[in-house]
Amino acid sequence: MGQTMAGASTAISQLLSRFGEQSIAGSQYALKKLGVDRANCSIKIEEYIILCVPFQLGLKRSIFLASLSKQELAFFQKYANTTVGLSIALNPNNRPEPLKFFIRANLSTLGQMKGRENVGLFVLDYKNTPDEMIKILANYLETQERLKTQYDDYGNTAFRMTPEVAKNLGYNTYATITEQKAEPRRIQVFSLSSKTLEHMEAVGSPVRIPGSQVSYQLFFRKYRVNITGMITNAEILPQGLVRTVASLEYSPELVEILDDYWYNVRTTQNSKMNLL
Repeated sequence: MGQTMAGASTAISQLLSRFGEQSIAGSQYALKKLGVDRANCSIKIEEYIILCVPFQLGLKRSIFLASLSKQELAFFQKYANTTVGLSIALNPNNRPEPLKFFIRANLSTLGQMKGRENVGLFVLDYKNTPDEMIKILANYLETQERLKTQYDDYGNTAFRMTPEVAKNLGYNTYATITEQKAEPRRIQVFSLSSKTLEHMEAVGSPVRIPGSQVSYQLFFRKYRVNITGMITNAEILPQGLVRTVASLEYSPELVEILDDYWYNVRTTQNSKMNLL
C-alpha cells in the first residue's frame, strides 16, 4: 500500500511539473469538457459567499469572474493577500454526481475586469490542490496537446463537402461568415480541413480582400463551431458566384469533429479490406 501511495504521489508530482504553469481559458468548450457546474462555483471570504465562474483554470493558480458593484469591489479588495476558500464542482465524464472540491487559497489580487463594468477578477493561488482535480485538469491539457498536433495533421488534407461527407461529419449544411461591424451572411462550404475553408456565396456577394479577418460559424450535430479566419483568396466565378478561401485558426471543436470523421473513414476502409 505504501508503494502504491508513493507511486500516486510521484504521478501527481510529474503532472504538476509538466502542467503546473499552464492555464485553461474558461471558454464554453473548456467549461463543458471539464463539466464545470456553475451553480457550485463560489469563493468564501470570511462569512461572505461570492458566486463566480472560471476565467482561467490552472493546477496551481486560477482566475475567476464575479459580478460585483464598484462598492463591493472596493470592499473586498481589503482581503487581498488573505486566505479564502474556493468551492468548485467538476464532472468531465458525466458521472451521476460531480466531484466537489473545497480548496484553500491565497487571494493574490482582486481588480475590475478591463472593459467590463461591475465584473471583478479574483486571482487565487492554491495552498493545496486535490489530486483528483490535478488529474482532471492535466488530462484536459494533455488532450489539447494531442488536438493541436492533429490540427497540423488534418490541415494537410481538405475534402469536398459532399452530402455523404456532410452526413458523416454531422454537418447540417448551415454556415455563416461575419466581418467586423457586419451582419452574418450565409455561405455554402465547398471544401474543408482543420486549417482551410473554401466556400461559395451568391451572385452579387462582396469579394473580400486577402488578409481580411473574418469569423465563421458552422453548425454540426456535436458543436456549433466558431472559428476565426483570414481571407487568402477570393474571386468571381464565370457563373457569378463568389468563391472564397480562408485559412483557419485552431479550433478544438472542429479538430475533434474531423478526428471522429477520419477515425470512421479508417475503420470503414479496414472493414472493407478485411472482407476482401
